[in-house]
Amino acid sequence: MQPGTTSRERHHGLAARRRPEVMRTVPRTLARGVPAALVIEGDGVRVRQPVVPDLDLSPTEADDRLDAVLVPRRRGRHELPGAVARTTGPLGLARWDHRMPQTAEVVVYPDLPAAHRLARAVRQGRLREHGRLTRGALGLGTDFESVRDYSPDDDVRQVNWRATARLDRPMSNQYRVDQDRDLVCVVDTGRLMQAPVGERATRLDVALDAVAAVAMVADVVGDRCGTVAFDATVRRRLAPRRAGGRGVVETLFDLEPNAVESDYELAFRTVGGGKRALVLVFTDLLDEAAARSLVDAVPVLARRHALLVATATDPDIAEVTNTPPATKVDAWAVAVAAEVLEARRRAAAQLTAAGAQVVEAPPAQLGVACVTAYLRMKARARL
Repeated sequence: MQPGTTSRERHHGLAARRRPEVMRTVPRTLARGVPAALVIEGDGVRVRQPVVPDLDLSPTEADDRLDAVLVPRRRGRHELPGAVARTTGPLGLARWDHRMPQTAEVVVYPDLPAAHRLARAVRQGRLREHGRLTRGALGLGTDFESVRDYSPDDDVRQVNWRATARLDRPMSNQYRVDQDRDLVCVVDTGRLMQAPVGERATRLDVALDAVAAVAMVADVVGDRCGTVAFDATVRRRLAPRRAGGRGVVETLFDLEPNAVESDYELAFRTVGGGKRALVLVFTDLLDEAAARSLVDAVPVLARRHALLVATATDPDIAEVTNTPPATKVDAWAVAVAAEVLEARRRAAAQLTAAGAQVVEAPPAQLGVACVTAYLRMKARARL
């Protein structure tokens, strides 16, 4: 206290310095881009929650109770600082900010809620493929099980013509779900995956959201799932295993891209020449030159494995090409965007010729597109 401070002022100062009771509730596990509730409760104080730049919080302070929405923007492990409580002495003559010592670690995964919704839709037979409702988890399997009445959603290849003629009503073959296949998600973490896509996301963020969706669906349909993450070196590896979806997510969730060239041949050799598997490669097809090393490495896998190359399209380029130009600058932008799209098309054609199937979709739809391609290959006994 300063000289000359009265006893009343000292009383107000001591009252304000008394540490209040504050309780904070926040989930330990979050999903990138998915809002979560953060609650701080205090009695007769103003509470505030500081956040690191990778977390968005709104609002950040309130009187007595803070009900806020926390949105994580970056995957990985983040430390949430302790809350701050401001106490005010009697008659408002003194204030004191108390920083609570309790920090909290929050773990931010890819978009797991969307992955679980997609897996649930597959389990319940509600996955829509090109606007069409499939019947059962996979549509067609490879092992005959029984004959049943025809459904309008059935593939024409399921129709049992002999049973139809004998019973004088349409009949279809029911196939047993094919299980115990290997699925390997190969994730590029090189310089091309640093490129931004949409709002505050990179190509690697979008790829890992899609990986989570595919891995959870693999668990639902009974396949073994594993992963390889690489750039100039192999950064992470998990061998295919039953119910491996969670393990794949745990292995990859905190990866960040590196500004190096990716060695596709090294990654494909790591997958190896073991049991035939579906290999999903998540990368970016920037142009023919950037895709050349990928095209050259495809035969390493295509001789033994089924190969899918998945990439997210760029919504900004699509918007430019779909907007009529109003100025010369707009016209030049449209011409450049069209050239980029044509280069990507040629790169995809080269991959197809080398023995891979290419899946391209907008960022928000990449997971659904990959799952659809995966289930279609299972249905056609390509695995």
